[in-house]
Amino acid sequence: MATDEESPLVGHHDQTVNHWRDIHILSWAFLLIFLAYGAAQNLQSTLNTDGDIGTISLGILYTSFTVSSLFASTVVRKLGSKNSLLLGTTGYWLYIAANLKPSWYTMVPASLYLGFAAAILWVGEGTYLTSTARSQANDHKLHEGTVIGHFNGEFWGIFAGHQLVGNLLTLALLKDGAEGSTSGTTLLFTVFLGSMTLGTVLMAFLKKRDGEETEGEIDSSYSFYTALVSLWKQVITPLCDLRLLLIVPLIAFSGLQQAFVWAEFTKYYVQPSLGESGVGGAMAVYGLFDAICSLAAGRFTSGLTSITLIVSGGAVLQGGILIWLLNYSEPTGILSVVYPLLIAAIWGIGDGVLMTQLNALLAMLFKHNMEGTFAQLKLWQSASIAVVFFLSPYISLQAMLFLMLAALVLSLAGFLYLVLKVEKVFSSDLA
Repeated sequence: MATDEESPLVGHHDQTVNHWRDIHILSWAFLLIFLAYGAAQNLQSTLNTDGDIGTISLGILYTSFTVSSLFASTVVRKLGSKNSLLLGTTGYWLYIAANLKPSWYTMVPASLYLGFAAAILWVGEGTYLTSTARSQANDHKLHEGTVIGHFNGEFWGIFAGHQLVGNLLTLALLKDGAEGSTSGTTLLFTVFLGSMTLGTVLMAFLKKRDGEETEGEIDSSYSFYTALVSLWKQVITPLCDLRLLLIVPLIAFSGLQQAFVWAEFTKYYVQPSLGESGVGGAMAVYGLFDAICSLAAGRFTSGLTSITLIVSGGAVLQGGILIWLLNYSEPTGILSVVYPLLIAAIWGIGDGVLMTQLNALLAMLFKHNMEGTFAQLKLWQSASIAVVFFLSPYISLQAMLFLMLAALVLSLAGFLYLVLKVEKVFSSDLA
């Protein structure tokens, strides 16, 4: 009754501010958390070299991420998206803390738990953002696809800035070749812990979305059988949908291209030309252009047609870079600086396109099973990232480049087939 009496006091303008407020909070909280994690991930192969613990821990992490994505949607449904976001941040905090005393006894358990927490966090993020966008569209009679595009553009634009901020922070604290300095790394990871803590506190100010007030209360009849049925409906059943099957290759490529930058591009193209200290600078450029492109792509996203044009443009750019890398010879002079930075910038544009458009596309196509759909997104992305980390020591760079190019062609073909053959289904779903 109190709600009914108070509702006239809440105007449409306040609701608009509140919906955007939550996207602002969500975006900046992720920036604070991932500027620490992203930079720490880039440093694993440089700092934690004893027994390749850094690279192996990342492989373990993304394998755990993949497995956890199978049931992450069930956890998010039970906890609610806001509580899931808060739970997910704990894994990132623990992983950074483990880097203060890196060993098999700290890094492996932290990586395993982070894989679980990351799956919960990212399914919660996709669900929360989409729910918030729908509230904005419904409350103010706006075009749903446009609002989803704008919200995704802001989130991924600010989020992509974590590579810029985190890597610049790393350069500042580990300057003068102090990568091996215990005091330097201790200071760096202590600052990272502070940033993550601030991001988690900021996340607590998010509003619960409609219908989440009672979530988290586990029904007494909930059983292992119920959990299996829920898992089947939310994760396995979506794979019977032709639309999702056609998008899966593009999702997998989005993970491959990210891992390629982290594991291969910095090692074979940036470090030989710019040195170890230049890796942070190249990744900062990558993050800057990723952020700019994410914001721009989000503003231009309004429906399937715009998504098709933006994704196709990004695919052409990344395809061109892959062909260039296949015929790449180490440059000399000023070009030894320009080429790696140029490639990083273009690759950042491609990543910004993929991340904003995939999230917007899935939100538009699968509005009735957001948790299960975003679980699929993280499942295939994390699996493909793990593949790169585990394959990297055993195949040549040329083979990796051909694998990437083949994956790009396959994923783009599947996506364009979806556009040409399933557009009527898409349109009826949005109606």
